[in-house]
Amino acid sequence: MPPLTLRGITVDFPFTPYPCQKDYMSKVIECLQNKVNGVLESPTGTGKTLCLLCATLAWREHFKDTISARKIAEKMGGVELFPDRPLSSWGTSATDGDTPAYYTDMPKIIYASRTHSQLAQVINELKNTSYRPKVCVLGSREQFCINPDVMRQESNHIKVHMCRAKVSSRSCVFYNNVEEKSTDKEITNSILDVEDLVKTGKKQRVCPYYLSRTLKQNADIIFMPYNYLLDPKSRRAHNIELKGAVIIFDEAHNVEKMCEESTSFDLTPYDLISAIETVDRVLSEQAKEISHGHTAEDFNVDSLNSGLKLDITTIAKIKQVLMDLENAINSFEMPVSNQGITKPGSFIFELFQKAHVSFDTKTGIVEAMEQIIGYLAGRPGVFLNTSGLQKVADIIQLVFAVDPQEGSTRAYLENSTQQFKVHIHPDISNSRKKQSTDVWSASSSKKQGNILSYWCFSPGFSMQELCKQEVRCLILTSGTLSPLSSFTSEMQIPFPVCLENPHVIERDQIFVSIIDKGPDSIQLSSAYDRRFVPENMASLGNTVVNLGRVVPHGLLVFFPSYPVMDKTLEFWRANGHADRIENMKPMFVEPKGKGTFTEIIDAYYDKVKDPQSRGGSFFAVCRGKASEGLDFADTYGRGVIITGLPFPPRMDPRVLLKMQYLDEMCRKKTANVKYLSGQEWYRQQASRAVNQAIGRVIRHRQDYGAIFLCDHRFKNNDVKAQLPSWVKPYIRIHDNFGTVVREAAQFFRVAQKLRPLPERTVKEVNSDVIASADTSGERSRNTTQSSWLSRPTQKAKMLDSHVPSLKRRRVDEQSGGDGTARLCIQYETDMSSSKKKPVGLLDALERSDWKTEEEEDTPVGEERASRSSTLSLQHDKRLDDESRGGKRKIKVVQDRKSSDDSKAAKGKAFLVELKRCLSQESFMSVMQALQTYKATDNLEDLLTKAANILTTDPNTHSLLRGLYQFIRPHHKRQFDERCQLLTGQGCGYKPEHSLTREQRESLIQPEVKTVTPGIGTSCRQLDSSKQLNLGGSHLSTCSIVEDLKDQSQHHPDRDCQSQMSSMLLTDLKKAIGTQKTNQLFLALQTYKKTDNYDQMVTTVVSLLSERDEDLGLLKRLMPFIPSHHSQRFKETLMALMGNTSIPSNNADKPPNGPNKGM
Repeated sequence: MPPLTLRGITVDFPFTPYPCQKDYMSKVIECLQNKVNGVLESPTGTGKTLCLLCATLAWREHFKDTISARKIAEKMGGVELFPDRPLSSWGTSATDGDTPAYYTDMPKIIYASRTHSQLAQVINELKNTSYRPKVCVLGSREQFCINPDVMRQESNHIKVHMCRAKVSSRSCVFYNNVEEKSTDKEITNSILDVEDLVKTGKKQRVCPYYLSRTLKQNADIIFMPYNYLLDPKSRRAHNIELKGAVIIFDEAHNVEKMCEESTSFDLTPYDLISAIETVDRVLSEQAKEISHGHTAEDFNVDSLNSGLKLDITTIAKIKQVLMDLENAINSFEMPVSNQGITKPGSFIFELFQKAHVSFDTKTGIVEAMEQIIGYLAGRPGVFLNTSGLQKVADIIQLVFAVDPQEGSTRAYLENSTQQFKVHIHPDISNSRKKQSTDVWSASSSKKQGNILSYWCFSPGFSMQELCKQEVRCLILTSGTLSPLSSFTSEMQIPFPVCLENPHVIERDQIFVSIIDKGPDSIQLSSAYDRRFVPENMASLGNTVVNLGRVVPHGLLVFFPSYPVMDKTLEFWRANGHADRIENMKPMFVEPKGKGTFTEIIDAYYDKVKDPQSRGGSFFAVCRGKASEGLDFADTYGRGVIITGLPFPPRMDPRVLLKMQYLDEMCRKKTANVKYLSGQEWYRQQASRAVNQAIGRVIRHRQDYGAIFLCDHRFKNNDVKAQLPSWVKPYIRIHDNFGTVVREAAQFFRVAQKLRPLPERTVKEVNSDVIASADTSGERSRNTTQSSWLSRPTQKAKMLDSHVPSLKRRRVDEQSGGDGTARLCIQYETDMSSSKKKPVGLLDALERSDWKTEEEEDTPVGEERASRSSTLSLQHDKRLDDESRGGKRKIKVVQDRKSSDDSKAAKGKAFLVELKRCLSQESFMSVMQALQTYKATDNLEDLLTKAANILTTDPNTHSLLRGLYQFIRPHHKRQFDERCQLLTGQGCGYKPEHSLTREQRESLIQPEVKTVTPGIGTSCRQLDSSKQLNLGGSHLSTCSIVEDLKDQSQHHPDRDCQSQMSSMLLTDLKKAIGTQKTNQLFLALQTYKKTDNYDQMVTTVVSLLSERDEDLGLLKRLMPFIPSHHSQRFKETLMALMGNTSIPSNNADKPPNGPNKGM
């Protein structure tokens, strides 16, 4: 195409640009030429990324040509080559008329986005241009490291210290090759993203992490995530030079949040306890060495190559610092409301001073902490959790990041912290429950402490810090920055260049409707007082059902938050709305956990692509994973329903303090600085989340879709004013719901006729590029797109690789791990990844034990989508039921190919859930216990270790029962009984579960003819392949049936017993606590085995007689006492309680005696 000239710069754009693209590139060049900041909004699908790259690189080439021209002019001695244009005037628009510059003064371009997966898309766009700059992408060791010893470590900061130790000792062969390979033209002249660098590193045996840092020195454009720029510690760690650089923030709608979070922290009691325990461990070891005659100088933790040594006195001082800090935080008395105490930001220095941490001492303290961590990281043997100590060291560096000028300490402290607040509040969060189940933090459950929060409330703080580094300009761009005025106010730096681009689509490609009432004329509202009203939820359900009928293919439904989505879906399931949606468009629900997201989004894509289906519906939340980074182009997102305004939680302390801070700043009226009010900010947060979700629909020039805003508050002018500028012209408000459905149906009929979808675009989704459309306006795709963008499923998997919240291990990347690591990897890997299948769940613990029986069927297409739809619907409902103590009531809706497939799938799902609910250390402990059980067959050892982790929190009781599937047949009954005691609910034991594989196989041999009279029919009907354990309760050879006859009568009323036990367990835990309850049930279990009544009654009475109000619980134990001891137990009760009514053993006991099934 002909060259494009904008503001004197020739831009080599690969396609004929649209007017909005020319406007966008002109604004980019204006920022670069005039050294001013810009905020540019251009809707997704307008080719924003391609425009940004081409304009920036064209300007940089022009800048370079200018330097060349001036150097030539100097050498010519004033002789002009072109009389009509003096050489000295060349390119003044690019260099602003500066004095002649050197090539080393060329501005570097720093391109930042939220995640590496988004950067991978940008780098792929760069490959599609004619520009070939020198490129570098920065990442962490976790992403780049290929040294198997370092990769094997679980903790990221342990990886850092181990890597440093290997580098300092030059014991890493990959690092040793960096200097040689950094000049390899094949590497330096290639455009490589993170994945490409790792592949190159493995191929050429060179460290990708240090190679990228070396390439950075000569790179023209450097790609990195936001936090590398905004976090001062990361900036220093990666040695990022900002002076004179052009900084571009793409997907900048997240910058505001990232700016605040990069300079904020929450220090919990668990963090401090963990840090103290870590230092105490080292201190104890050092003391032992001294007591054995070694000198203190023998202790050298020189992992940082700093040459420093720590004697026992220094280590003791570090422990004292941590303990003083803990005491200082916990010394505050909390108000009755438990809302916490708020102090000015400068109070943080006063608080740390109490622990003897100041600007004078902070360097030595941090270095000592780092060396202790490095020493522990380099030690072989048992892993010691050092994350708490690392966090404290990072916090000290953050608080004391910049040294004040001499004599101006007080003024510095006040000015540098006016955007911050210190908030101290009691530790009553959900994270405390997780800590109490963590085997690494047993002491944390014994002490209630306070959380120290240091929160930044001005994104402008980080932006101003960047500007102080003398950057050339800052360009912030995204598809959803509206409303721009509030966004720029939050940034607190000037933005002379602003742009709100229109979309490139036509009127017939978008349908926007505000629906204030449902089909039943009930007003729709997600307001706090209306969101859970049954009539409102029913009306919203009817609205979604009716809109699902007219929206073809994929339908997206966004809720304000997870709690609102959970309760609404629960109501819909109970009242039939979910069934109606499922029958029309199978439902897929965004999970809270990080393990199953890729599986569910893949299944949704499969369902929409399936020509036999009517599409699918994906339910998600605003600000969630689906609303941020995923592409729902073409059929994957023909309609989006916004079910309400996603305001932040109003009573959250951080939200309240943010609003108070903004109101305070507005009252001060600082000159030349405009602040939002607290209420304006609150509304802006909801609007921006809505705008981000809306952006999922129209993804390119030929795309089309509908937007339904289902909340009556969208009719308010102030809410409509904050919607994107490209949406506002198309907003319709209808008189009744019938009109909405009728017009939406007409819209899709017309759109489908005007823009029929080519067959191949059902399988391919383009991301953020529309300029590939040719001049005739016909739709086309850029066929040179890499395989990363070829399918949405691949995109989801790339997110899985690069977004830490979605990361899952891969077998091929971790095959070098130890046994435990392999065990965890194997559990998380799809069963289809192996050509062989395990003969039992326990045998799946190690790959070497997998047997070859038959190939496993892999669910694909319709079956796979159906399974994920059902799983996604039921996943969070099940967790809610269990947290309330309810029973799991999940119907299995899909047929199983075989019992082995069923068990494998069930085991995989359970382990994913286990890892999601537990900390990493607790999960690894349970896995190790299972591994040990497999090797030793010691059930007691497994029960002891698992119960310590899984019985302290009622929410994890179901996980203990879930281990039942891994228990060997001869232990099934015993495990079921122990679960009954520990959790109040059994595992569904049946006598046939105790049969070995050989016994089950012998029962189904056709030559077995001896059958007990009366049950021959059952034997003839036996189909072991359809039974969970290759057998059933109707197994009926004469000998086996007689052996099991008595056992089969033990549990005819297990539900009744379970209900009684569950209620008793709950009451006991409330009365005497979890630990004593476990002791009580252990005594009952021992009594059942030994029949030692005196030992049992001594323990039970001692536990329940400490308080008079607990004596009533003794009576409720009556049903668990066998008849031959019941009279003695009654006498004991009468002696303790007087002549109160003592129930008879038979009256209270469930049929057939619960003591037998205990």
